[in-house]
Amino acid sequence: AGGGGDNAASAIGMGVVKPGQAFVSLGTSGVLFAATPGYAAAPESALHSFCHALPDLWHQMGVILSATDSLNWLASVLNEDARTLTSDLDALQAPGRTIFMPYLGGERTPHNDANIRGGFLHLAHNTDRAALTRAVLEGVTHALRDSFDAMTQTGTKIDSLIAVGGGSKSDYWLKAIATSLNMPIQLPAAGDFGGALGAARLGRMAATGEGAELAVPPPISRTIEPDANLVDNFAEAHGRYADAYRAVKFLR
Repeated sequence: AGGGGDNAASAIGMGVVKPGQAFVSLGTSGVLFAATPGYAAAPESALHSFCHALPDLWHQMGVILSATDSLNWLASVLNEDARTLTSDLDALQAPGRTIFMPYLGGERTPHNDANIRGGFLHLAHNTDRAALTRAVLEGVTHALRDSFDAMTQTGTKIDSLIAVGGGSKSDYWLKAIATSLNMPIQLPAAGDFGGALGAARLGRMAATGEGAELAVPPPISRTIEPDANLVDNFAEAHGRYADAYRAVKFLR
């Protein structure tokens, strides 16, 4: 075993060590990470491809710069707690007309654009707090869909997806992501299965000679299924989101 960056170590902690396994992290930034059998870079979409922390294994990684940061920004503007904003939402809805672009500090995957900035489009008189919250969650969801599409365009196939990070405490958000990707998302049972555990496992491998058998997935408490009735709605909304980037790209 060798060392690893924060996301590679997190993958060891979550048992994402075989091609087809992946995790989505909803932290300050957002990450879609997939184990792959070989190097598969896509610089045109700012998709990372690195050596994994285990021998003869690689990984791809799409990164968005403002995930929960976007929600926390909205919460600060509204003088409200972020968890309250999301807990006030009911069952998942089809994306509304309001679009949020989560480019508060530029964007990496797939645009690699340090100058783009975020914004709302299609605000109306009846756009209320709940609509703004849904738009922010949807915007981050669409950004993760960008990373998912960048991966699949290189031939990467994701068979299982685990969610981690503070944003994964929102069922609404996870349901939106599962529906956008049309893929179930697994939630670990309570506990920390991220980078610290992965680093400890790597240290044990180095000290004892043990290998990938230590990197087992965590117990899963439940699985968030996509809403089949809304998959097409989210696909259409993602198309409008992509159009929005092209529309504002050159506004400085």
